[in-house]
Amino acid sequence: MDTAEQIAVPETANRAKSDQPAAPAGRFKVWVEDETDFSLNGISLLGHNFYEHPLLQLDQLEALAHRLLPLKQCRFIVPGAKQSSKFIHHAESPDGRDLSDVFANISEPGSWVALYNAETDPQYAGLVNEAISSVEHLVDREQPGIFSPQAFIFISAPPSVTPFHIDRENNFWLQIHGRKIMNVWDSHDRNIIPAHTVESFIIDRSLHDVTLKDEFMDARYEWDLGPGEGVYFPSTSPHSTRTENTWVTPENGVTVSIGIVFYTKTTRRHAYIHSLNRLLRRFGVSPRFPGESPFDGLKFALGRLLVEAKKRLRGYKPPTGF
Repeated sequence: MDTAEQIAVPETANRAKSDQPAAPAGRFKVWVEDETDFSLNGISLLGHNFYEHPLLQLDQLEALAHRLLPLKQCRFIVPGAKQSSKFIHHAESPDGRDLSDVFANISEPGSWVALYNAETDPQYAGLVNEAISSVEHLVDREQPGIFSPQAFIFISAPPSVTPFHIDRENNFWLQIHGRKIMNVWDSHDRNIIPAHTVESFIIDRSLHDVTLKDEFMDARYEWDLGPGEGVYFPSTSPHSTRTENTWVTPENGVTVSIGIVFYTKTTRRHAYIHSLNRLLRRFGVSPRFPGESPFDGLKFALGRLLVEAKKRLRGYKPPTGF
């Protein structure tokens, strides 16, 4: 099947940076060119001006990294990862260097640092809220009830990769500095991520069966993004990024991006339905994916009862999003 038939992506998704609309009135915002064309269930290109935000400059990000490191929210991957590698990250630099040394040499080829849950830092909580406020009207018209907004910041130097994976949250992904190539796949394509794999991730945080195969590459959407550009993609959309050195200069060799992510009442509802679906699957039933069954209301209620029973009887601690 042709990619264009799999998921509706607005024509503006292929717009070059020079054609991106100017920022609306206000200081720091995220926007889409045609709001009538935007859907939380699809993929859309974004504009933004957060690349100018003082807190997203490299010196401030280094200071944030030092504050997050004791909380194990400063993460590292082993150099040489590929898009098809398992997305495994660690709380310590793989070569044993201290954080100051890592940032002093952050432009070295293959450098990769991620700052998880930046919103737990008081300064960055305001930045996240500012971004969410600028898109809240778009979210609320389809999925009211935003909760647990979070921020994940990725700092790297080419050649580097963030491997193929899925997330539980909806994601406004913004390129801040340098360039990065973003690949996204249709979240509804069960050939890419089967339903049982989504269930394992939503319920148990497991990415074990989330695997990029060569035959999936023709189904991807790909954009080469620079500062002021971004992509929105919904919960459980497979995605990966890579950086290449074609744009690097002696003064500009570090790429920074931020994912502003969030849950809604709809993603919570789907999480409970996934919980029931996995139980039904163990009894030989092939349940419909959330959003596809006329019995979703009943499945949501039963899924909540199931999760509460697991919490009381087994000490189950559901991931954020329930």
